[in-house]
Amino acid sequence: MNHKIVPVYQAHHFGRVAEGGEVSRLGVKMWFVLVFSFLALSGFAQASDLPDFTKLVEKHSAAVVNISTTQKISPPHMQRMPQGMPEQIPEGPLGDLFRHFFGDPGGQGGQGEEPYEAKSLGSGFIISKDGYIMTNHHVVKDATEIIVRLSDRRELVAELIGSDERSDIALLKVDADDLPVVEIGDSGHLKVGEWVLAIGSPFGFDHSATQGIVSAKGRALPRENYVPFIQTDVAINPGNSGGPLFDLDGKVVGINSQIYSRTGGFMGLSFAIPIDMAMKVVDQLKHGGKVARGWLGVLIQDVTRELAESFGMDKPRGALVAKVMEGSPAEKAGFKVGDVVTRFNGKPVIRSSNLPPLVGISPVGKEVKVEILRKGKVKILKVELGELPDDDQQIASNPHTANETRLNVTVVDLTPEQRTQLEIKEGGVIVQQVLPGVARSAGVRRGDVILMINNIDVKDAKQFAEVSADLPAGKSLPLLVQRRGGPVFLALKIKEK
Repeated sequence: MNHKIVPVYQAHHFGRVAEGGEVSRLGVKMWFVLVFSFLALSGFAQASDLPDFTKLVEKHSAAVVNISTTQKISPPHMQRMPQGMPEQIPEGPLGDLFRHFFGDPGGQGGQGEEPYEAKSLGSGFIISKDGYIMTNHHVVKDATEIIVRLSDRRELVAELIGSDERSDIALLKVDADDLPVVEIGDSGHLKVGEWVLAIGSPFGFDHSATQGIVSAKGRALPRENYVPFIQTDVAINPGNSGGPLFDLDGKVVGINSQIYSRTGGFMGLSFAIPIDMAMKVVDQLKHGGKVARGWLGVLIQDVTRELAESFGMDKPRGALVAKVMEGSPAEKAGFKVGDVVTRFNGKPVIRSSNLPPLVGISPVGKEVKVEILRKGKVKILKVELGELPDDDQQIASNPHTANETRLNVTVVDLTPEQRTQLEIKEGGVIVQQVLPGVARSAGVRRGDVILMINNIDVKDAKQFAEVSADLPAGKSLPLLVQRRGGPVFLALKIKEK
């Protein structure tokens, strides 16, 4: 008989060695059986370590609802038709496309300038047996009708109790009793790497469950200053907005709100509003219909490595005060431009994005202690918080006569009209030209208003040139500029000759 020759060191533990160094068929079979058994058991062990979401979904999905809204949309003014297009647009898909972008010049077969109804879908979850439902503000924004569809197929008209755009939270109420409810958890105890589950209606597919882990906590997103988002890799798509994010105990720890995407679909980055913050918002909406937030009255930015060096800090941390609003609680408490906020009401401020949520959730009228770093020394300020105004300040700029400086930047004095427009009572110069050199490397732009350099207030173009001439070389120096929407600190570094 012909036997396959196998090196003895691969098989001697699993079968007897035959005469002439050949391994018996029985030994080979036993070897394969043991190897495959080991692999199967390893796979089973790994699978058994994964969480089982089935009981969670069975128990809590009934409290998740589908939300459909109707809005009246006013179409934009009809755009001009391209030359060569017919006066009468033909019917069909191509005609629909042209009507969408250019309107219907003939007034037939299109919407014209009349408002029309649009539908949208989202998710929500029931937080009380008597019919209070939580969802996102953007799900119900401008809705003329809100329909809530329950898991038992009932469809109920919902009343909007209140909605808060800054936190993207809305509270609805339906006329029903003894409804299934979710259990509210504690988002403060969430840990990065923890398993979480989302239930919602992506693309209208009701009660779809997706799972993932917590990727990060306290994320700040552009134009979302008052929400420390929970970042996850849970698959979230249009229609999931407003739905709950559960932990493994079946408790709601967040409200799925946004995704980061270049395609409009899920790309592995999802963001949820922490439930602790959301419940505080809901409580105010329920009892007052609106949300009052604490207000400090400063414009802030991050501390970079270069700025940290210029302020004498051992490492970048805190929120750098770039402007103190006139008449604000911060001004009354003694805040100054250049202060670095390192703790607020006993909680650390590691990045500038940490400060707005801490201030926002604090009660209006409450006195809090704020730890700051001022010129290398730690100070404690006591401030009584005001109420956050509805409108954000918008600041612009415009240029005048020139004065060149050592920094290769041309600056000009401000006229009285510009001071009124920019709301700058005194001091400051406007950048008219930036040549290659120190200022350009630091990020100074044409149109910036320079307010402070190396912690010295800028009075006019002449004084700015004098101060610039005496700047020390070889280390980072803070430069405060006002740019478009607000003030910004930059770090200058003049090279040693």
